[in-house]
Amino acid sequence: MKEEEGQTKRICVVLDTNVLVAALITSNPMSPTAQIITFFYKGILKPVYNDKIIEEYLDVLNRKHFNFNPKIVEELINTVQALGLNIKETVKTDEIFQDPDDIVFYEVRMSVEDSYLVTGNQKHFPVKPFVVTPKQMLEILKEKNLI
Repeated sequence: MKEEEGQTKRICVVLDTNVLVAALITSNPMSPTAQIITFFYKGILKPVYNDKIIEEYLDVLNRKHFNFNPKIVEELINTVQALGLNIKETVKTDEIFQDPDDIVFYEVRMSVEDSYLVTGNQKHFPVKPFVVTPKQMLEILKEKNLI
């Protein structure tokens, strides 16, 4: 994906749900997961999603055992949708996944060139250079002089 001329380069990222959960759980605003969310708001990262990912976010983030504030969850989802890129049709993969729910994140990532899939569970995905942890994503942002 190329940015329009004159716009700041933003890196497209597909966030695994566990990154959002960790960001909402932490009380440390400097944790890698919290910083990832902050960089959405700052326009450094561009969230990439599709309707299935939004459904998963809503399902998981609204689970009673997390006890997340519904207004915060709604704001986060609205931010992803407002600032992000909604992929209507995804590239299909023949990779094998332990959890079929993870396939959508991978396929959405494969649909946007030069994007990353950010996850706290790399073992759930094929070993690829674009599948990174939140901490690795922050290192990439530093290497590119974006933070």
